[in-house]
Amino acid sequence: MAPLSTISKFLPQEERLAISNRQISLKIGLPKESTFQEKRICLAPDDVAVLVANGHQILVESGAGENANFSDRDYSEAGAEIIYDTEQVFSCPIVLKVEPPTKTEINYLRPKSVLISALQIKTQTKEYFEALSKKQITALAFEYIQDEEGNFPVLQSVSEIVGTASVLIASELIANVSNGGGGFLFGNITGVPPIEVVFLGANDITKSAVKSAIGLGAKVKMFDSSLANLRELKQSLNDSIFTSTLQPKILKKALMRCNVLIGAMRGESRSPIVVSEDMVQLMKKGSVIVDASIDTGGCIETSRITTLANPTFVKHNVVHYCVPNIASRYARTSSFTLSNILMPFILKVGEEGGIENILHADKGLRNGLYFYHGILTDSTVSEWFGLPYKPINLLFI
Repeated sequence: MAPLSTISKFLPQEERLAISNRQISLKIGLPKESTFQEKRICLAPDDVAVLVANGHQILVESGAGENANFSDRDYSEAGAEIIYDTEQVFSCPIVLKVEPPTKTEINYLRPKSVLISALQIKTQTKEYFEALSKKQITALAFEYIQDEEGNFPVLQSVSEIVGTASVLIASELIANVSNGGGGFLFGNITGVPPIEVVFLGANDITKSAVKSAIGLGAKVKMFDSSLANLRELKQSLNDSIFTSTLQPKILKKALMRCNVLIGAMRGESRSPIVVSEDMVQLMKKGSVIVDASIDTGGCIETSRITTLANPTFVKHNVVHYCVPNIASRYARTSSFTLSNILMPFILKVGEEGGIENILHADKGLRNGLYFYHGILTDSTVSEWFGLPYKPINLLFI
């Protein structure tokens, strides 16, 4: 009789699945933003703690979170390493920052490293892309990263902040008589006619703004060139609002009656100007304009770029607010929203075994790719700056 050990070889065995453990440790640098007015940071301390707990190494430049009210101690206690040398932070295999790097910062990047930041194509130069190409950088623009539903979560969150902020800013300005405002309380007070607000552009920015304005009791009118956009926005709101296409007579009449004008028109290259200087002159003295599309040129003829330090000017007795980076005014909230979106993506990069693997597997993340080992993969950048490119599909077969 065969020994028991031999017989057991022929008995049915429990199925064992082949499991590939691809989890790797990432080394990520969080530099301090050097671009004027930028106060945000990509990762909040709590999310840094999650990444560290999952085996990743986070290097934070000293003072990187100060403008968002995060101290070095907050990051240190979360497990990050505080670095006092800017070049050391940029030498990490993965660099995560809000604004695109400057020319000097690109020089700090290690060849063949990964850059995750905003792209902001309208503010870039041909030299910026040539510098990234020379260093064979793999670069992802987080505003173009898509989630599983095909949405752009970073753009949506920023638009939500900008929309809500536009109404809050307008409410401050219209109450401030010393700054040119009309001295009105933004809302609907018993016995007093409600504030009237005109919105230009039916999109994610105005969707949040309209909700905030209605919540404060304002009377709202929405204008857009697209009936489909107007219908979609109107259906997403519980309240009934006045909507109209951009018919000059109707728009002029609305501007003559309104207290606040919030512009958020978008175009393929720059925002279309839909309110002329003559129309602005029709507005009431002490009215307020918030041009939330100033980052793409503005949709109101009298708009000109202002700063967070000096955000307003008065023209034709109307207060203008034209800061291109409104979200940075609320740096802590904005940093939390960015962090909430980016941290799960970074975890996934580690779980998939690195950026190479996840770019092959995740089409949503790949949608944000515009450089792959120094090869330009974005057709829009190619057209704008006359640079050669290769379609992503040819690189990921």
